[in-house]
Amino acid sequence: MNDATLEKFDGEADHVHLLVLYPPRIALSVLVNSLKGVSSRRLRQNFDIFKKEYWGENVALWSRSYFVASVGGAPIEILKQYIEQQKTPD
Repeated sequence: MNDATLEKFDGEADHVHLLVLYPPRIALSVLVNSLKGVSSRRLRQNFDIFKKEYWGENVALWSRSYFVASVGGAPIEILKQYIEQQKTPD
C-alpha cells in the first residue's frame, strides 16, 4: 500500500502497536489486510522459524482480528511516545 506510511512500530508478546498515516480514501479493513499479508510473506521469506515447514501450509501467522482507534487531533509526537513506551516483542 504505497499511500500509507508506517510511522512507528512496537508492541508486546501477543500484539503490536502500529502508528500508520494513510489517506481517508483507503478503507481500514483493506489497509489492515494488506499490512498482515505483506508482513506475513516477508517474515516467512526471511526467518526460518516462520517458514511453512515449521507451521504447516494453512497456518495463519496473524489472527483475523484487529483493533483500530482514531486519535483525532492528538499530536503525532505524543502517539509516537506512547508506542515507544510499549514493551518490544522478544
